[in-house]
Formats: sequence, structure tokens, C-alpha cells
Amino acid sequence: MKKVLILLGFCLLFTTQADAQKWLNKLGNAAKEAAKNTVERRVEQKSEEVTGKALDKAEESVTNDSKKKKTTPGDEEEGEAIMEDRRESSSGNSSQGTAQGTPQKLAGTSQYDFVPGDKIIFFDDFSQDAVGDFPALWTTNGSGEVKTVNIAPGKWFHMNGEDAVYCYTRSLDLPDNFIVEFDVIPDEEYRYGIQFTLYQDKTEEAKELNDDLYPGESGLHVDLGYDNWNTKGYKDTEDWITGQATRNPVIREKENHVIIWVQKRRVRIYHQNAKVLDMPTNIYPGVKFNRMRFSGWDRYSAPYVTNLKITTASPDTRSKLITEGKLVTYGITFDVNKADVKPESYGTLKSIADVLKENGPVRVKIVGHTDSDGDDAKNMELSQRRAQSVKSELVSKFGIDASRMETEGAGETTPVAPNDTPANKALNRRVEFVKQ
Repeated sequence: MKKVLILLGFCLLFTTQADAQKWLNKLGNAAKEAAKNTVERRVEQKSEEVTGKALDKAEESVTNDSKKKKTTPGDEEEGEAIMEDRRESSSGNSSQGTAQGTPQKLAGTSQYDFVPGDKIIFFDDFSQDAVGDFPALWTTNGSGEVKTVNIAPGKWFHMNGEDAVYCYTRSLDLPDNFIVEFDVIPDEEYRYGIQFTLYQDKTEEAKELNDDLYPGESGLHVDLGYDNWNTKGYKDTEDWITGQATRNPVIREKENHVIIWVQKRRVRIYHQNAKVLDMPTNIYPGVKFNRMRFSGWDRYSAPYVTNLKITTASPDTRSKLITEGKLVTYGITFDVNKADVKPESYGTLKSIADVLKENGPVRVKIVGHTDSDGDDAKNMELSQRRAQSVKSELVSKFGIDASRMETEGAGETTPVAPNDTPANKALNRRVEFVKQ
């Protein structure tokens, strides 16, 4: 107030009466604006308080209602776990952290339920191709080249042709039940997405390069849009069988791990630790897939792809481990030169944990293996750390007694295939469980 009076005094001393009136008007407007802002802040603060109280009451009501519902023992346990997860997610603290007043990291449960089999049908990470070259085992009607990127390790196939197709040149022999996995980085211009296609070639007119909109006599399109997923089963003279989902679409300029599980006519897609689409009849009966390709119908987009892998699905874990005494798995995966177990390993770890829980006396040795790339001693140390990480996951996530498991690293010393191609190297990178 003193500052206002002093300023007013200067106005009266050094200005005309008209100028003084202008100053007074400005001061009046400023005062009105300040008062208005003060009122708005108070209203906003009061609104937040009222809203917070309403949300607290709503949460309390939901919690009380959930407790009153009749459930089976299993449902009650699952319901309590869900409510606990929700409370932890909203507060950012675990139950222990809340009790002690110390923050805890947010934790979630993976929803991956697929289990890769013990046979690798196809693998390509473009490690055999020179940077700047087009991949040796692929062909296109556009352009593309192998590159490295600054946000992820390894080599990546940059599919940068306009309205182009990218076909794997060799025929495949895919079973009724298999899993396709690959990493993709959509660029910043990614709009309509990239399309991955599995199809059955026409015997009488097989094509190494097939740029038809619907190649072969029948097949499956999977569209990876920036805002949705679309699937389309097709067959000559028949209508499309379509599916769509909007959950967890691929993220631009990020490394995305995409999983497609084909089980006869059923198609399931996984991304970001969750199942995003499940179509029980998305493929026509009797289709025998033997070809694959990517297509870039989006002229604005040039995505990067690597670590393309096809495996059999759902091995008989119980028989392999208990009856045969040894389980070789490619379903437990790690980043290059790292020992942290990746989220997509959840299904495989759960299946092994289930067998161990059902067979209490059984003890196992967990053995890590690497390929021959890099230093021998570092590979040995890496395989040891990976085996220990697997054990830690089984203990912490699934409650398996640590005393029932021992670990060992074999490094590159016991290959099951020559280390001469990406596919053979993938066979050597494995985790084995040996019954003791």
C-alpha cells in the first residue's frame, strides 16, 4: 500500500492533471486484475479440496463394496492382490513402504502367457550383413539398408523405400503352432504403420518377390499402426477375417518388441508386457504358412527392424524336465551383453516354476550358455550372471526355494551348432535346466 501511495505522489508531482488521471486508471485496472487472480486461485484451491474429498469417499466406497462381495478363496486372494496393486499404483508406494513411510519402486506383473518352444525355426539379426548393404537373404522392390541406431544395440534393417515390400527369399516350413518375435523402431513420421505378412505361396506361381496386396493363395496380415493393431486373414475368393485392438500400439522412436503367436487358426499379439489382441479364428482352416514379408505402404514411414525370430511354441516342460531330466529353453532372453531377464521371459519362467512347485523334492542346475562372439572369459562371466539372474527371478517372482537351485555358466564352451550364422548363434544362446 505504501508503494502505491508513493507512486501516486510522483504522478501528482510530475504530471498534468490529465496524465495523473490516466495513471490512476491504470492503477485501478491493475488492482482489479490482482483481485480477480486472487479470487480465481482461491476458487481453484477450494475446488481441488472438494474434488479430493469426493475421490477419497469414492475410493473408500469401492474398497468397502469389494470387501462385502462373496468370493471363492481364489477369487478373494486375486481380488485383494488387484486392490493392493491399485493402491500401490495410485500412491507410488508398496504396502511395506506405506507402513514405514518410505517410497518403493512401482512393480507390476507381466501378462505374457506364451512359452517359446525348444526349436528355433528362423532367426536373423543382420549381424552377418555389412552396414550400408541390403540384407543378403531379403529382397525388395524399393530400397533399404542395414544400419546401427543410437538408441539400441545391434544392426537394424532400415526399410526406407516408398510403398515397398521386403520379402524373405527362402521358403519356410512353419508348423501349426509357432511364435514370431521381432524388434521394431518406428521413425518420427510413422503414421499408417508397417505390415507383417505370413502367407502360403501358390505352388504353380511361387514368387521370390511378391508385391501383391494379398500375396499367395491365403495368408495373414498384421498391421502395426501408431494408434492400433489390425489383423486380416485372407484367402482367394473368400471374405476377410478381421481383428482390431487399440491397446499398447507401437511407440514412435522407441524400441518395441512385438510377439505374434499363431496356433492353428488363433492369433495372439503381445506388446509392452501385455496381450493386446486375441482372435480365436483369424486364419482360414488348412493354411500352411511358408513365406513372410514386411510391406511399407506408408510413404512417410521408414521403420527399423531386427532380431526376427520364429520358434515352435509350448514345449512339454513337465516331460522334458522331470522325465528326460533336461530342459533347453530359448524363451528366457536377455539384452546383448547383459544379464537382466527380459519381461517376455515371464511365460517360460512361470511354466518352469509350476513344474518345480508340483515336484517338491526336485533340484535343478541352471546353466547359462552364450555364442562365441566376443572374449571367451567375458562370455563365461556373462553366462554365469545370466544363470544367477534366472535363479533370482524364480525365487523373487515365483517363490521357489533358492536351496533347490544351483547355477553354472558354460559360456561358449558347449555349442549345439556352429557359430557361423545368426540362426546357429541363436541356438547356442540358451538356458538349460538339468535335473539333479
